[in-house]
Amino acid sequence: MTFLDLFLATLSYIGVAIVLLFVGIILFEITTKNKEMQLIKSGNKAAVYAFGGRILGLAIVLYSSIANSVNVFDMVVWGSVAIIMQIVIFYLAELLTPKFNITKAIDDDNQAVGLFLLFLSVSIGLIIAASLTY
Repeated sequence: MTFLDLFLATLSYIGVAIVLLFVGIILFEITTKNKEMQLIKSGNKAAVYAFGGRILGLAIVLYSSIANSVNVFDMVVWGSVAIIMQIVIFYLAELLTPKFNITKAIDDDNQAVGLFLLFLSVSIGLIIAASLTY
C-alpha cells in the first residue's frame, strides 16, 4: 500500500466513525426520557455528565470496532452492532437501579446520579469493546 492509500483509508475510518458516533448520539437522545441537550443548555451539570458518559461509551466501542475490523464495511457492521448493544445494555442497567428515578434525578440536576451514569456508560463501553475482538 502506498502512503496515499493508507491516508485515504484513515480518512475513511475517521469519517465513517464520526457519522456512526453522531448516529449513536442521536439514537440515545431520541430514546431517553430526558432531553439532555435542552438540560445542558440550561446549565444542568448532571445532564452533561450523563450525556458525556454516553458519548465516551460510544467512542470506546467505535474505537474497538475500528481497531479490530478488516475493512471499513466490517467496521460499520460491528460499530453499528456495538452502538445498539451500548444502548440496550445501558437501559437494562438502568432497570437495575430502582432505588432512584434516573430521569427525575437528571432533571433535578442530581450530579451524583449524572456521574454514576457517566461511569456506567464508560464501563459498558469497555466491556462491549473488549468483546469486539476476533
